[in-house]
Amino acid sequence: MNRRSVAPFLAGIAVALLAPSLALADTDKGGRWTVLVNETAVGQLEVAQQGPSFTVDYEYRNNGRGPTLRETLTVDESGLPESWTVDGNTTFGNAVAERYQLEDGMARWTDSTGEGEASVREPMLYVPQHGSPFALWVLAQPLLADLDMSLPALPGGNLHLTELQEVEVTDDADAHTVRAFALSGTELEPVYFLLDGDAGFFGLFTPRFQVLREGFEGNAAALGDLAADLAANHWADIGARVAHDYDRPVRVANVRVFDPATLALTAPSDVLVEGDRIVAVVKTGASPTGDEVVIDGGGGTLLPGLWDMHAHMDQQDALLNIAAGVTAMRDMGNDNEVLAELVGRIGRGEVAGPRVVRSGIIEGRSPYSSNGGVVVDSEAEALVWVDRYADQGFWQIKIYNSMQGEWVPALVERAHQRGLRVAGHVPAFAWANDMIIGGYDEMTHINQVMLGWVLEDGEDTRTLLRLTALKRLEDLDLDSEAVQETIALMVENGTAIDPTLAIHEALLLGRNGEVRAGAVDWIDHMPVGVQRDAKVAWADIATEADDIAYRAAWDRIIDTIRRMREAGIFIVFGTDMGGAFNLHRELELYEMAGFTRGEVLKRATLDMAEYTGQGQELGSIEAGKLADFFLVPGDPLQDLKALKTVSLVVAGGRVYFPTEIYREVGIRPFTERPPVSP
Repeated sequence: MNRRSVAPFLAGIAVALLAPSLALADTDKGGRWTVLVNETAVGQLEVAQQGPSFTVDYEYRNNGRGPTLRETLTVDESGLPESWTVDGNTTFGNAVAERYQLEDGMARWTDSTGEGEASVREPMLYVPQHGSPFALWVLAQPLLADLDMSLPALPGGNLHLTELQEVEVTDDADAHTVRAFALSGTELEPVYFLLDGDAGFFGLFTPRFQVLREGFEGNAAALGDLAADLAANHWADIGARVAHDYDRPVRVANVRVFDPATLALTAPSDVLVEGDRIVAVVKTGASPTGDEVVIDGGGGTLLPGLWDMHAHMDQQDALLNIAAGVTAMRDMGNDNEVLAELVGRIGRGEVAGPRVVRSGIIEGRSPYSSNGGVVVDSEAEALVWVDRYADQGFWQIKIYNSMQGEWVPALVERAHQRGLRVAGHVPAFAWANDMIIGGYDEMTHINQVMLGWVLEDGEDTRTLLRLTALKRLEDLDLDSEAVQETIALMVENGTAIDPTLAIHEALLLGRNGEVRAGAVDWIDHMPVGVQRDAKVAWADIATEADDIAYRAAWDRIIDTIRRMREAGIFIVFGTDMGGAFNLHRELELYEMAGFTRGEVLKRATLDMAEYTGQGQELGSIEAGKLADFFLVPGDPLQDLKALKTVSLVVAGGRVYFPTEIYREVGIRPFTERPPVSP
């Protein structure tokens, strides 16, 4: 398959080549598509057509979860949807009952956020909240027929279609040419998909996830590579426009520096940077030398770069985390080749992104396997992968749900021999206590620990039960012997915990039609698609009893973290939600669990640098250390919400102004750019 850089065609050419036939009754666009995760088939998409009407069935399961959806839709003679229904369940089980109807110039819809309507006096495209990948084909048809391939969208925004390049794909017998497109406008990044020569839907492709026409599954790896290239080029282009390489000393003047050693702010100071190093921190008022670039900090707070200790980083995450002051991440498992390429591009300065500490997933094979990282069939094969991860410079291994619990001691022993740490989930049918005694250095996710206090023998946590069983925490006595035993074992064995509080808050407290608590402060700045997603519950909360139980479970989680902190268990801060604004929320939640604001900031900066063995280079703003820091106008020691208004980031020897980054991706900025002279 050809792998070429993005080269959009003129819109007029695209219309001439691929304008859809309006006689839909004479063309059958139905068929079957295979859903793949890391080249493993995990589900199917099936489409049946009857004239201008379509029925779509979409289902997959990866890591024991996935959506089950049925769509029915009808389009008019120009390809615009007239009616659209989506029923089923989302990945985490939330019920879907979405409706759209266009009649007599009035569009009305109901989705998980509530009801809406709009008068339609020009062609407009409804974007389904829970649409299957086939929705890309539906949306593309009217866009292809439009001169500039752009139309207003409902509930808001504008959709844009860009033709990228020809792509060669093969089935068992022949080579075929399809065309790659990008759909953008209502989300933070484009969606890449393929159409065949008759403008039929060929597939959706991302670096790790593809939906491909049946018979063409063998193209998944090459299309994943292409998606990674397209996304990297997209974000690299943006990064090149917003990165400032001044090639001379930079003075960030008139700031108060957060000092992790004292948990306090310094007196007004200037921080001088040359290349990628801090060369001096001095009292404000010194005259700059003639060749310095001076950035006026306006009396704001300068903080060391934040760490998100539970990431699964992709290209979008890379730049948006830089904009949020997150200059380092621990990746907790990924497509190893995709991540290696991205980390390499960041290191070479081709893509803006955080420094990355890598974890290598080792998963056991089962019908519920997570098809990320590597999946093994035996203890011997798992040990081989421990050695491979060590040889490749990974920092730790991460054990996953379908691993055999009895293999863990051998994996821990080998990992420690090779200088690797061990973290992970609790394998199905095992208990958190077993993993703590078995040598885990760190437990991953607070639910993985707490489920051991409420599950029965034989219950399978490879399914959504590992989330839905959290309802049982409602009646949990945190003074019980079982709880105290686990906490004592963690203290005795020096086992840390990566609770991922923000994702649990979203799961347990999210409700349809309500902006989830973690997004309230920033969601109005986002594109319409992100705003809609923030109002969708994850779990299926069908009854008042469910609502009460999930809220009570959240209270038990916060209380458990408070008790763990008081017991001296080391707690690391990570989101499992992409970092950026979600990391800001993660930090706020630890204040709820008993940390002071100063302790929160120290834990998210210097403590994490030291935890990963990089405290000599990162984690504080001192002469000689790497210049990874960010500026906020306010004082986060008074209110952690100040972290959401980042006005300047320095990372990897470059200066970034988040206001410029956000304008590039459709986010309404939070602050003004600080003055720069000359």
